[in-house]
Amino acid sequence: MSPPALEQFRLEFPDNGLVHLIFDCPGRTMNVFSNAAIHELGAFAAWLPDADVAGVLLRSGKDNAFCAGADLNELGVAYDMIMQSPVRSRFDVAYDHFFPLSKAIRALETAGKPVAVALCGLALGGGCELALGGHYRVIVDDPRIGLGLPEALVGLLPGAGGTQRLPRLIGVEAALPILLDGKRLGGADALAAGLVDELCAAGQEVARAEAWLLSGPEAVQPWDRPNWRPARPEAIAPHIAPRRSAADPRYPAPIAILDCVEYGGPQRFDGAIRSEMAIFAQLIQRPEPRNMIQTLFLGKTDHDRHVRKDSLPGFVAKAVAAAQSVAGDFDDPATLELISDAVAPWADAPSDDLRIADYAIVAATGYPAFLGGPFAFRRSGFS
Repeated sequence: MSPPALEQFRLEFPDNGLVHLIFDCPGRTMNVFSNAAIHELGAFAAWLPDADVAGVLLRSGKDNAFCAGADLNELGVAYDMIMQSPVRSRFDVAYDHFFPLSKAIRALETAGKPVAVALCGLALGGGCELALGGHYRVIVDDPRIGLGLPEALVGLLPGAGGTQRLPRLIGVEAALPILLDGKRLGGADALAAGLVDELCAAGQEVARAEAWLLSGPEAVQPWDRPNWRPARPEAIAPHIAPRRSAADPRYPAPIAILDCVEYGGPQRFDGAIRSEMAIFAQLIQRPEPRNMIQTLFLGKTDHDRHVRKDSLPGFVAKAVAAAQSVAGDFDDPATLELISDAVAPWADAPSDDLRIADYAIVAATGYPAFLGGPFAFRRSGFS
């Protein structure tokens, strides 16, 4: 059977019987999981069981990173699509739209062929989840390189198996800071934690991953072996309870992540990732993730780019100063109203500029990120 036609990935067939699956999004400086990339990964995983290859080496075609996670611009489009659907259909629309990445990674790890991942750049979010779907991970020993699941920092949860594979690999206690706090593990720490299998010098990662693949390894994840037993609920609960009691209910993502770990951990893996996606499909319908992505990621990205170019929109500094002049107790609705009134003179600025201003105000004043910033608050009427 011929391999699938790919554009976001490419295939190389060295003369050792392996196939290299190379993540290399065209026209981008960084690999991200777009809908196209997710579809291609699923097509490759479907081809793999019957392919005449001994194993898969998964690596990046970019110099700077393995994968930075989801395409957050597409995520915003998906949010609008979900919320424009009838209320009775939104859960199914969200579930069906977002589950394909989890399903593709699951198909890859159960295809019966060993998969090794060579990491010579950052693997964040969905990129980290893809790496966790490999049977063996080699990482370059470089402080700039690491793995992380920062979704909670933008109001989301890792929805491609991250809340299930990570605790199964390194234990619930070690996994929670990565899942909840956005902690990133560099090579040595990732090796010590059991998140990767081998640390190597730059330039050796492909050879080391190939050596493992050619050693005749078993292509089975620990959680798919016959002797695997899911964690018992009473073993998970003591790690969850303190985090749950300390969680701020205005930020639903950490609570949702705790639900994923607590309810998914005792299940067999295929049920666990479906529970994870069910929780994700509920979370993505809330306004907080939308607001936090718009402000803390897209707004910050634009803000930092303009700062580097010394080209911030002129009103941003004025809006920040106006917000600072009336900032107070953000638990008091009156403070939110005062700031909303203070920035009103610039409310008709272009939406991209307002997103930059929202980030600048959140960063300068501590304005609640789940509201997105005063301009987002004015637009949405969220309370």
